[in-house]
Amino acid sequence: MQFDVFTLLPEVFPPYLNSSILKRAQENGHISVDVHNIRDWTHDKHHVTDDNPYGGGGGMIMKPEPVFEAVEDIIESPPSAPIILLTPQGRLFTQEIADELALNPRLALICGRYEGLDERIRTHLVTDEISIGDYVLTGGELPAMILIDALSRLIPGVLGDENGAANDSHASGLLEGPHYTRPPEFRGWEVPPVLRSGDHGKVAQWRREEALLRTFQRRPEMLEKIELSKKDRAFLEKIRNS
Repeated sequence: MQFDVFTLLPEVFPPYLNSSILKRAQENGHISVDVHNIRDWTHDKHHVTDDNPYGGGGGMIMKPEPVFEAVEDIIESPPSAPIILLTPQGRLFTQEIADELALNPRLALICGRYEGLDERIRTHLVTDEISIGDYVLTGGELPAMILIDALSRLIPGVLGDENGAANDSHASGLLEGPHYTRPPEFRGWEVPPVLRSGDHGKVAQWRREEALLRTFQRRPEMLEKIELSKKDRAFLEKIRNS
């Protein structure tokens, strides 16, 4: 999968992209990330990318010309890939949206800065808008990295465990249950015996029930959106009556 990131701060991406799983994903050819400096498409000696807002007000606004030229040079016109603006006004990013976006072989991610960007970018260039939450950051760089990370995990071969992404919280519609590793006892707290039993059927049942329990306790509304088996419903009824 190809990611093209358009930003005024290209230097913030390499430390994260060149580490751990994402580094290996790039080395193995599963993903490719090209970070483009929007200033490279300016035409003045100071590489100005912002200006005062019409009508007055605080803050500066990103100019349309360099953003349009950067995206059109790299992604072509009409665009050969979805062009996503990272903005608090966009669709709230979820695992479902991650699954949807991961079907694309290529994505363009535009990172805003300053007070905002010229509305003509939003209305005439961008094809989708994504928000990572109901709060405001200083720019779109962190949201862009979140999208790259979340989508990369869905690409076959990126994770060591081919079923790893499917078992994560939200991927199955439930929150993930607890995990344990060695030592079997730490400060008097023991690993549940079922996990050391070697009985894979009992382990699978325990993990399912723990996921149901954690979801019921922390995000009960999620249970209304997934298909539950008869055994799941019986377990939840037992919890409610306990």
